[in-house]
Amino acid sequence: MKRKGVSYDVGRVMGFNWRPDFNPEVVHRELEIIKNDLNCNAVRICGLSIERLVTAAEDALKQGLEVWLSPEMWEKSPEETLDYITKAAAASERLRERWPEELVLSVGSEFTLFMKGIVEGRTLMKRLRNPSFKKIAEAGGHNKPLNAFLARVAEAVRKVFHGKLTYASLIWEKVDWEMFDFIGVDHYRPVSIKEQYVQMLQPLLAFDKPVVVTEFGCRTFQGAENAGVMGFGVVDFKTLGLHQIPILGRFVRLRLRGDFVRDETLQAREVVETLDVLDRAGVDGAFVMNFVSPLMPFDENPRYDLDMNEMSLVKTYAQGRQGATYPDMNWEPKESFHAVAAFYGR
Repeated sequence: MKRKGVSYDVGRVMGFNWRPDFNPEVVHRELEIIKNDLNCNAVRICGLSIERLVTAAEDALKQGLEVWLSPEMWEKSPEETLDYITKAAAASERLRERWPEELVLSVGSEFTLFMKGIVEGRTLMKRLRNPSFKKIAEAGGHNKPLNAFLARVAEAVRKVFHGKLTYASLIWEKVDWEMFDFIGVDHYRPVSIKEQYVQMLQPLLAFDKPVVVTEFGCRTFQGAENAGVMGFGVVDFKTLGLHQIPILGRFVRLRLRGDFVRDETLQAREVVETLDVLDRAGVDGAFVMNFVSPLMPFDENPRYDLDMNEMSLVKTYAQGRQGATYPDMNWEPKESFHAVAAFYGR
């Protein structure tokens, strides 16, 4: 595996900003740890703000990391999405001119789910709950409009960005990969498909292009390896929604939707097993999902231990508590951090 990576979120936005506070000094330090201690040679930088994306990417490039820059605007129309991606590509070109071989641009991720217009539904949840969604997905009815949009995106982006392109696809999106330099796929490995996991990659590996798993991971509680909770986690969505309401949200404490048992060992085992499977399958690279999740802190009380919901390799502390391994950071490495660092450092 050439590209040993991790995803790094600078502020994805769906309903709210997943990283409201962006401190360039903290970003620099975290990227330094990703390179030197996690033993990554690549980082996938995701988020909405083009300014944040460029700032983090420039820092990572200066530190010698290959950057897979992933601007992501969700829940917008195709026209709005195309306009955003083109602007992000133009900003990325200024970095590519300085680091021509170290920057890959992703034009988006999982458009069938995250963008309006390919399948019916105003929001992600409404698209998933649409009675026709399963039939459309099974019949491949999403592929024609998806590829038509990707063709428009690739054409527009290549006018302003002259480097390598990819797209982070769903495993069941049949993309016309002739448009791209890398094949990218978000591919998780729950129990329900473990036996078929590599087999599902074979159609992509058959192309004469490098295949990179752009996203995979496991949450941090017993049972997280099962398919039923792989997609949406275990946070109580009612408290999550109330928490976002101005003023009122201050009095609502986020909690999990049931009784769960923290299990860092399981997360570490699942992530490294997947890395090993992907390495033996012959993929060009992989990006573990993800490094840090600032909005979901660890708590000694299991009911409020939001980090159990997260795939992050470090657990965030709340209320100004600092870590022991890195006293300048407000998080502590989980077992998965050390397991991935050992795997990448072999």
